[in-house]
Amino acid sequence: MNVRLYVIGEGQTEETFANQILKPHLASFSVRVSAHVVVTKRVPGYTYGGGLNSFTQAERDINLWLKQDLDDDARFTTMFDLYRLPNDFPCYAAAAAHDDPYRRVEALEDALKQDIPDSRFIPYIQLHEFEALLLSDPQKLDTQFDFRSDGIARLVEMVSEFTSPERINDGDSTAPSKRINDEIPEYKHRKASAGPMVAGKIGLPTLRSKCAHFGAWLGTLESLGGQL
Repeated sequence: MNVRLYVIGEGQTEETFANQILKPHLASFSVRVSAHVVVTKRVPGYTYGGGLNSFTQAERDINLWLKQDLDDDARFTTMFDLYRLPNDFPCYAAAAAHDDPYRRVEALEDALKQDIPDSRFIPYIQLHEFEALLLSDPQKLDTQFDFRSDGIARLVEMVSEFTSPERINDGDSTAPSKRINDEIPEYKHRKASAGPMVAGKIGLPTLRSKCAHFGAWLGTLESLGGQL
């Protein structure tokens, strides 16, 4: 029996990544993916999604999806960025006290799980944002931005200074997306389409080996098909 996995992404980039990269991969593990952007506002006849401004928005949307599908073969997960995560998230202040980003993100995920205790819910927060995945192999950015070869070369050199792209920090000018935007200004306006394409060129084996937290989450998702 297939598991139905709902992926709630922070924005269109994460939604596209889930649909284009995760969906075909997880299908071979009997996990059927359906992704959508977190809903941030509802008005009669229309919903607005993308961009996470508060925990209340995320909590409301997650709980709504949990209530809409009560079946035992449904699972739910998030794909939110640690970078600029709203500070009203559960355990935010205590988690921020951890110097190690892995301990910080694990504390936040544990607190999110306690806040939404449905056993079908698998919280995931990306260290530090989606673009860290692209820095697993920044040379592959040339598949979309070959006219920025000098900037890509500088990104390759920068990444070599870190043990993992997940450890590239979340400063306002030094977060993964900021570093890419500095070298490839065009990325900012094409991230929703170009980002997932570059991730696909890098490939999940490299993404999971270079990004341990992402790899652990992917392994959890792969295992869902064998749990029913």
